[in-house]
Amino acid sequence: MDVNSKILAFLTCILQALLQPSASLEPFDLLYDNGVEAFYKGEYDRVVQYMESALKSFSEVRQTRIRCRLKCSDQHRFDSFVTDKIFEVVLYRGHCLNQCIEGKIGAQSVHKISEDVIQDFNRRNPYNYLQLAYRKLGQLDKAASAAHTYFQANPEHVEMGEDLEQYKAQKGVKEEDFTDRESRPHQKAFFAGVKLYDKGNYEESVTLFEEALTEYYHADVECRALCEGPQHFEEQKHVLYKYNLYELISDHYTQVLHCQHECVRDLATRPGRLSPVENYLPLHYDYLQFAYFQAGRNEEALECALTYLLFHEGEEFMTENMEYYREVLGHDGQPRKEAEQYLRRHKQELDLLLIGSSNLGVPYIEGHYWSSSGSREDANRIPSGTDGWMDYVPISAKRNITMPVLHELREGGPLLYENVRLVQNSVTLNGSQRVLFDEVISEDECSELKQLAQIVTAAGDGYKGKMSPHTPNEKFEGATVLKTLKYGYEGRVPLKSARLFYDVSEKARRIIESYFMLNSTLHFSYTHLVCRTAISGQQDHRNDLSHPIHADNCLLDPEANECWKEPPAYTYRDYSALLYLNGDFDGGEFIFTEMDAKTVTASVKPRCGRMVGFSSGGENPHGVRAVTRGQRCAVALWFTLDPLYRELERLQADEVIQALDSQHTWDHGLHINPKDEL
Repeated sequence: MDVNSKILAFLTCILQALLQPSASLEPFDLLYDNGVEAFYKGEYDRVVQYMESALKSFSEVRQTRIRCRLKCSDQHRFDSFVTDKIFEVVLYRGHCLNQCIEGKIGAQSVHKISEDVIQDFNRRNPYNYLQLAYRKLGQLDKAASAAHTYFQANPEHVEMGEDLEQYKAQKGVKEEDFTDRESRPHQKAFFAGVKLYDKGNYEESVTLFEEALTEYYHADVECRALCEGPQHFEEQKHVLYKYNLYELISDHYTQVLHCQHECVRDLATRPGRLSPVENYLPLHYDYLQFAYFQAGRNEEALECALTYLLFHEGEEFMTENMEYYREVLGHDGQPRKEAEQYLRRHKQELDLLLIGSSNLGVPYIEGHYWSSSGSREDANRIPSGTDGWMDYVPISAKRNITMPVLHELREGGPLLYENVRLVQNSVTLNGSQRVLFDEVISEDECSELKQLAQIVTAAGDGYKGKMSPHTPNEKFEGATVLKTLKYGYEGRVPLKSARLFYDVSEKARRIIESYFMLNSTLHFSYTHLVCRTAISGQQDHRNDLSHPIHADNCLLDPEANECWKEPPAYTYRDYSALLYLNGDFDGGEFIFTEMDAKTVTASVKPRCGRMVGFSSGGENPHGVRAVTRGQRCAVALWFTLDPLYRELERLQADEVIQALDSQHTWDHGLHINPKDEL
């Protein structure tokens, strides 16, 4: 067939496609806008109709693009490096894509959506509207599902967390209603496998890990297909481009390669998280090799060990495991072909990115988002389970690990003060880096600080102005050290009471620093005199918490048994303490739990002078049971080992105290010009 005949045939195909009627799918941005408009009009049945249709349209557009790109790539392959043949394939593939996509969803121009709307869908904002609409319509099971789906991608959304707690208490709402409608199959199977593995259910975990691998490689194919769409050429104005044909193609293809390389990060990142799970894909093979070993299936264990070593060649612990399996079996094995092909392709792409990035001006950063997990000791040469603990690997997956911290974890140091009494340590509190003291302060000091709290604390102080930040059934009031000193200076409270608050918090800091035998100074991160009061008339049939289960320096994810050390969590916090001022109230017990936020491992009943201290990470999830009568007051303290994150108000309070000390204010009364500023 000559060139003219090829062109004629190509044009004929296009003409036929234009004459054929195409399908039409309503664009999801229009449906979304209609849903938002209906919401503000209070038309909740229409909100549900539009938002559910928008989500369906969004999914259909995505799946259509994936299916069509894979289909057309398969039908029109680049089997030759002959230039004319390559461009011929490009033309036919482009025509195939247009025909396929428009045949499913209609004209592609209709589905060009703004980045803002796409971001709303990626952040799962439609589910926020849906949960509110379903709640208004009385369909609480669907509201719970929508709320749960939204919260998975927005764990910092405090109000949604409170809504979820309320849904759990509603009649007719079952545990199975709290499902993630947007869960990614490869991650769902993997983290479910981790839970079973951690419980010692190795046979069952194998099934889920194998399913997770299948889903992972499938998701990788889809992610790479989505990268073949339009690309953003930052720092280049293509309206005025002066590139020749080949430079332009090179630029675009380099963007595609860069996007496909990022699929490694995308597939390892859970919704709403900034950082990927390190070592994510290799961890599958690490879990599998040990699970297969425990199940007595050494052939498969060897295969998975060899596959893991493709990612981390020569790693000591896995090399020892591999040698053990070979010795038991009496023969060698082979790594899995899908992993070999995957790594081979990634190496080729990285080589091409080195070439292409110089043309495009995109900084080339080498990395796969998997890394070596270090060596381990194995004196008996028995294969060991995964300890591939990285910053974002599920804590429950760890076996015999020391968490990476700036200091060695120790406890049992001197208490520094005569009256302070050690009541419980980490062992008796069923955890790590936990301690309980009594008689840290006296009854008189408790009484004085509680009286101080009645005057200086303000509703919502320390909680972004919210009077009931954690539960609508209690009122929260707080004050900082600096605010208290200001009140003392102004004569609104006794200055010695303000000084007592300052001194007591310093005493608590010294006790925690000494008991946990820290090698560096523990600095204040935040100091808060806080009271929570039960609101009368709202306590009947109450089953929520005063403060939901959480960790102090990471985002707790109970479903996956993870704690994500990233903003908006206060990631710089290292230790926490709570010094109680009273016990004359009902409820309000402080509780430690497992990572599931359900299994209580220890409970502490507050009383005057009692202080609980603990490390602030995911190893110590905690919360407060409902205060159902009376008022519960405490000095809440958070500490950091990093001086860059010292509490600013505390530093200012230090200066005030020094100034007052130099004037001997405490001995002779206050002799400061009232016009002076604190």
